[in-house]
Amino acid sequence: MNKKILVPVAPGSEEMEAVTIIDIMIRAGYDVTVASADFSGRLTFKASRGVTLTADCLLVDIADEEFDAIILPGGLEGSEIFKDSTVLIEMLKQQQYDGRLVAAICAAPALVLQHHQLYPKAIMTCHPSFKDTIPHAQWREKRVTYDKNHKLITSQGPGTALEFAMEIVIYFSGKAHAWKIAEPMVTAPNLNYHQMGKWDEASDQ
Repeated sequence: MNKKILVPVAPGSEEMEAVTIIDIMIRAGYDVTVASADFSGRLTFKASRGVTLTADCLLVDIADEEFDAIILPGGLEGSEIFKDSTVLIEMLKQQQYDGRLVAAICAAPALVLQHHQLYPKAIMTCHPSFKDTIPHAQWREKRVTYDKNHKLITSQGPGTALEFAMEIVIYFSGKAHAWKIAEPMVTAPNLNYHQMGKWDEASDQ
């Protein structure tokens, strides 16, 4: 069940998204690497609302490693840095080529994936303020969108970060495992994964 997860961060990354992603991946039992895409080589910097984020390493230092998923938090400034990071874009291209999962939330689907035309035929969502950057045929008005054919999960913003992260857990480990994480967190009853307690292990097969 152990999966290697890469979460890039940068100055201006959306902290609610970044921390929620990292937290849920750790709760799921995955091996999480938080890597700084900061061009000046800093590991510690301010996120979009002033919260201090500290990465484990620099993105360039783990560029040749393989990860089961690369998950991009949003935030306007952070996504712009991701967009301009040659190292990260090459890693995303390799991830896609190898058929491994890419996930992105908020501004990142539009400013990173769509900007570089990494998934020209995939369905996706993003923060509503960037909706016009996604071709109409590809856009989905959903809080979390999973394109099975392209192994791409996208989501809309800070308020959807928990659902987004749980969808990634479902992708790797199934609904029963996701429920084991959701139940002790006392998640909101109207969220789709709250009903996973009704599923047994057989339902994940």
